[in-house]
Amino acid sequence: MRRIDAATLHGWIGDGGELAILDAREEGEFGASHLFWAVPCPLSRAELRAPALLPHRATRVVCVDDGRGVAERLAAYLAGIGCTDIAVLDGGTPAWDAAGFVLFSGVNVPSKAFGEWVEHHYGTESVDPLDLQSWRDAGRDMVVLDSRTFEEFERMSIPGGVSVPGGELVYRVGDLAPDPATLVVVNCAGRTRSILGRKACARRASPTRWWRCAMAPWGGNWRD
Repeated sequence: MRRIDAATLHGWIGDGGELAILDAREEGEFGASHLFWAVPCPLSRAELRAPALLPHRATRVVCVDDGRGVAERLAAYLAGIGCTDIAVLDGGTPAWDAAGFVLFSGVNVPSKAFGEWVEHHYGTESVDPLDLQSWRDAGRDMVVLDSRTFEEFERMSIPGGVSVPGGELVYRVGDLAPDPATLVVVNCAGRTRSILGRKACARRASPTRWWRCAMAPWGGNWRD
């Protein structure tokens, strides 16, 4: 089984070639400390997840763990389903850290980082929950669009919000807020989807593109 060191993997990340970095640990372990571009592919769910992550079996793949051996087992499984270019990060995440490279906590880190860049680059307008509630109490002309999945919306949502999963926002916002004067507030449970959803609405190419949109980062502590 081919092994590579941290410096080699760091070079591969920036060489412009196709690369998949799969972390073989369970998702909780992955969330605690992982490489920026790594994707969780727990060994326990490899049969379900790996084929979807690797539709092109010739993709260059690096399997990662914390050095205890599950990366090797994932690599063996990938070879068994036809993957032809597989390597294991020697020493796992501790070796990556020891080489001076950064480890990250949390999940969906690349998309969250992109959302933060969008917010700072474009000066995304935001509203906090207390101000949003005061607007609701005052009867302000606005709609609250929840950009999460319908399942997440069903579990908890801002009172009066409408479920509009992110991919549908630009398509449906014209029907939900036909008046250009209506304030459009896009929310999610954290930050990223509301930031990107708000920006997508604001850039909508239509006669009503000048709608003022706001982003309501909401931590799940809303009270009606």
